[in-house]
Amino acid sequence: MNKNIVPYLVKRFLRFDKEQPFIFLSALLAFLGITLGVMVLIIAMALMNGFDKEFKNKLTVMNYPLTILPKFYGSVDEYLLTTLVNDFPKLKFSPYVMSSVLTRNGPKLEGGYIFGVDFKAEAKVNSILNKAIKDYNYPKFSVVIGKSLKDEFQIHKEDKLMYIFTEVEPGGLSITPKVKRFKVKEFFDSGLIAYDKAYSYTDMTSLQRVLGIPSNQYDGIHVFSDNPHKDILRIKKMLPDSVVVKGWWQDNVNFFAALEMEKSSLFIVLMLLILIASINIISSLLMTVMNRRAEIALLLSLGASKAQIKKIFLYLGIVIGIGGILAGIVLGLSGIWILSNFDIVHLPKDVYPTTTLPLDLSTIDFSLIVFGAFFIVILSSYYPAKKASEVDILTVLRNE
Repeated sequence: MNKNIVPYLVKRFLRFDKEQPFIFLSALLAFLGITLGVMVLIIAMALMNGFDKEFKNKLTVMNYPLTILPKFYGSVDEYLLTTLVNDFPKLKFSPYVMSSVLTRNGPKLEGGYIFGVDFKAEAKVNSILNKAIKDYNYPKFSVVIGKSLKDEFQIHKEDKLMYIFTEVEPGGLSITPKVKRFKVKEFFDSGLIAYDKAYSYTDMTSLQRVLGIPSNQYDGIHVFSDNPHKDILRIKKMLPDSVVVKGWWQDNVNFFAALEMEKSSLFIVLMLLILIASINIISSLLMTVMNRRAEIALLLSLGASKAQIKKIFLYLGIVIGIGGILAGIVLGLSGIWILSNFDIVHLPKDVYPTTTLPLDLSTIDFSLIVFGAFFIVILSSYYPAKKASEVDILTVLRNE
């Protein structure tokens, strides 16, 4: 039999049949279901990746790509800093001293940390602080605070904030905590309330003086690296045993593991929607097989092979499925473009790190969606195609 019979019958069976409109309606529902499933899956994965990337960018800045710390007790000294700068000229280093504090303004108190830094060096490793500071040579006991702390305390520039340090000092017959007032010079905005409330920055000399730390001793060194996962291995090799280096991801393992699990769960749930939509392909093809039994039997009696009959219905399901997948891809990518370029959904900045929807569709996710949907379509088409090839010629022609 002519090989062109397969594409001809596929086109013919796809047409609307006035006598059997439900077959066409079932195929249309399968097409629309797969289209919507693929579209929603593409947009959802782009959203998950976008938020994941946005949080990583924020945490990388405020947690720093790499941080060098003493292993147990002690400090990092100026000699180690000089050695690192000479051995890794492409990396940026910023030494710091730090203390936990209570910030007070009137009756209000807020716990957090104050960092003593060299503002010029810190600006090279912290882009958020770099945007905020206007002068690298602030007067002693000046402080840069977060926008959230500013709003909570209703602070303005040149106002003074009281910092109560956890370290204590003797005072007569009692021991009292160290207290120092700092003048507010600038405000930074990281987009994450937890950091904007908890972190304050002053110059290193001022904090070393309050804490009684020698000028050549530090609590740690912030390191900026474009490839921290690679550079952490290089730095580890030359550090003494008393010092360790850790990456920003090591403090956030559970958080990003939860995000990854949420993304995987969402992918599986939305893929099930495509699976449910593909059931319409099975029902549509089975109804087509039942309705076309006489034609199938006639084709087999005229010399058509069972493989050709199977191909007809397999291709029929694939055409419906691929059509839905392609339409879903077009709608999904269009949705991503619209949401990326137009402020349709406005997110509250005090809840999310960004006010617009962050969208980032990775090639891996896109491939998994397309191939996963195609695999489901193939499986859904195979059973009806197999049943069509098993039609009993004698029984059908005798009865119909």
